[in-house]
Amino acid sequence: MPTLTVENYGSFAVAQGKRLVLALIDEAGVDQLHACGGNSRCTTCRVEFVSGEPDIMTAAEQAKLAERGLAGVRLSCQILCDRDMTVRAISRLEGSGRPDPGSRPEPNIRPEPEWVNR
Repeated sequence: MPTLTVENYGSFAVAQGKRLVLALIDEAGVDQLHACGGNSRCTTCRVEFVSGEPDIMTAAEQAKLAERGLAGVRLSCQILCDRDMTVRAISRLEGSGRPDPGSRPEPNIRPEPEWVNR
């Protein structure tokens, strides 16, 4: 089982292949935003990697980050926990002004992932 370390939250064992957005919510207890329900449409689920960043990403994530002009961040809804990783939770409900974090993302990455090198 991979270990997810979230700065200021601790380290947590996560099921192999679990979506990072769900691991942040379930295991780490982060009030992680995911306004679009984890479908790579809004970028509210952003995280910064400290270590263990995957070398691949979904085409949907790549396109959304480019569309928004974002660099140095990743979309937690488009990442699988398949290795030990350390992240900063930078997109949280607290202080966002939103009434809720968004509907719970499904267990599988949406849209259907097409993997590309980052």
